[in-house]
Amino acid sequence: MNYTILYFFSKEFISYLYNLLYNSFGDTMYTIKENTKKELLIKNSRFIAVLKKIERKEDVPSLLEKIKKTYPKATHYCYAYIIDDVEKSSDDKEPSGTAGLPILNVLKKQEMNHIIAVVIRYFGGIKLGAGGLVRAYSKSVKETLEEVEKNTLEKAFLVEIEIDYKEQKKLDYLLKDSTILKKEFREKVFYQFLIEEKKIDILSSYSYQIIRHSLLEKES
Repeated sequence: MNYTILYFFSKEFISYLYNLLYNSFGDTMYTIKENTKKELLIKNSRFIAVLKKIERKEDVPSLLEKIKKTYPKATHYCYAYIIDDVEKSSDDKEPSGTAGLPILNVLKKQEMNHIIAVVIRYFGGIKLGAGGLVRAYSKSVKETLEEVEKNTLEKAFLVEIEIDYKEQKKLDYLLKDSTILKKEFREKVFYQFLIEEKKIDILSSYSYQIIRHSLLEKES
């Protein structure tokens, strides 16, 4: 007797698998240097890919609203974004899995981060079918990414530290290749900065607090 076994995976498990793939990319990822866009015409439908740098998921709704005002009356506004270890995609009424996920897969395959890709579609009257939609949305983002310059994103820690004033010059030197976000002169000198994970050992003589994992953008 033959049995067919069906496996149903939860969204949480699928997200876990994606994060596993994300972490397998290594220490270096990429982001775009400048926001950009590109338009393709595929079987009378206009596909406009808009790529933007983004730092916080809270900025996504306002960004999407601006795009909808720039490109009014489009049939679909499909998107995907990756911000650190947070990712999301939307098919925006296209058949499930034919738009948002293909966009996300292109971003992940090219090891992108701190980026949102929105593909605006003006329907041209010819249905593309599920496979055609996947190819169209993937091609739109892939070709746009190929034309834009990229910066590297190194895995980093967001760190806070307080030091005596006499230590300030030394710490400033150690952090010359890091990004200092805050420097406040209190009873002691307070620092908040981004430092590459591989360089965290330079702080071994200090008492510091790692706030969270992050990414540090560097010119390619």
